[in-house]
Amino acid sequence: MMLTEHPCFSAHAHFRYGRIHLPVAPKCNIRCGYCDRRFDCANESRPGVTSAVVSPEEALVRVERALCQDNRLRVVGIAGPGEPLANSATWETLRLVRQHFPNLLLCLSTNGLTLADHLPELLDCGISSLTITVNSLSVNSAKHIYQAVAGSTEIDAISTFLATQQEGVAKAVAAGVAVKINTVVIPGVNTDEIEEIARWGGRVGVSIMNLMPLIPQAAFHGIAPPSRALLCDLRSRAGAYVSQFAHCKQCRADATGVPG
Repeated sequence: MMLTEHPCFSAHAHFRYGRIHLPVAPKCNIRCGYCDRRFDCANESRPGVTSAVVSPEEALVRVERALCQDNRLRVVGIAGPGEPLANSATWETLRLVRQHFPNLLLCLSTNGLTLADHLPELLDCGISSLTITVNSLSVNSAKHIYQAVAGSTEIDAISTFLATQQEGVAKAVAAGVAVKINTVVIPGVNTDEIEEIARWGGRVGVSIMNLMPLIPQAAFHGIAPPSRALLCDLRSRAGAYVSQFAHCKQCRADATGVPG
């Protein structure tokens, strides 16, 4: 199965094939200013939200049921509701899914803080694609986005995070993993840096970039989301360096089905 059937990497696949997110990872190691995982309702669709955290065994049952309901399912992903690499259940879940459903693509979303360290284990689990949230390359803007990194509020912790994140992205690409960069567009905070992030991503060889509009909440509840015109302009400029994905639904940590 190729990434052409991954609905979060391919515009064509987005409307034809399905994915299931398994909410097995509640713990997180970074506090982002735009993240709020406290609330959930049936009509709430955004990253970090799930109706329940499930065990690896329960996650496996969800995959089996999803396949029975819709044979268009192609991708099994772990996208939270916290940071997958900070949760031991992630590894058990990936191994169970690979053992029972070897034909499905395995995908994972991460902030990249410990990606370089965990990459060998991810490869051993059969990961074929990664989505890494890269919101900044500069401490000057990152300090406004990240409120704490690994429990520290020091600038040095943010600086170290940016360096290790970039190292993880480069190593994943070099290992043959298809990498997508997610960037939350935060007006007045990182909009002037989007093109530089794209330039860097293209240079290291990421497959695609996804610019996501800020959802005003948590520390950023008073910032208006970027306009459609601004997003179009940023995608146009970033597209000179790396392919752009413009169909993202910013879906839940327990999303399932064909997204488009």
